[in-house]
Amino acid sequence: MSSKEDILKRLRENVREKYDMPSLDDINAVNYPDPLEQFMKMSESVGGRVLLVGRDHDVNVLIRKLFPDAKEIASNLPEICINTRNPDTVAEASDLNGTDIGIVRGMFGVAENGCVWVPQQMKERAVCFISEHLVILLPKSEIVNNMHEAYRQIEFNDYGYGTFISGPSKTADIAQVLVMGAQAARSVTVLLMPE
Repeated sequence: MSSKEDILKRLRENVREKYDMPSLDDINAVNYPDPLEQFMKMSESVGGRVLLVGRDHDVNVLIRKLFPDAKEIASNLPEICINTRNPDTVAEASDLNGTDIGIVRGMFGVAENGCVWVPQQMKERAVCFISEHLVILLPKSEIVNNMHEAYRQIEFNDYGYGTFISGPSKTADIAQVLVMGAQAARSVTVLLMPE
């Protein structure tokens, strides 16, 4: 028996009281009168930016206006024609180093905390974390109220990976000074796409 198994065995032997798992059906999770408005408010409160995209807007033109100095743009989305790198065709994740903008698709957003579920939809998921700026295309109709609803909607594809992203990377570990982009994107922009 390994030391880990031995420790777990001793812990289980010394449990004095056992409790049944609570029913998740009994949880009264938060709901919002306008989940879209709450999502936008929460996304901005964590340092993100949310923009509504009209039916007559070209998303490529909009991204170029938002990031006029960007030279390296990584995306494998068919509607994105301004990309200079495709995360499906690079040899390895490090080839995405130096990416100014990564553009990915989110499946749904969560009003409660402003996060977006982004399943891996490309060979190199590093594009979500190595890009200086991340743009997430999200259908504006796909906003759920809370994490309880969100977990029911999570689906994995063949890659078997996904992540919740809520605003830019940030830390205040050093001298309690908030630093954006410490471990990943310096900015996150959610473009709410029309149905």
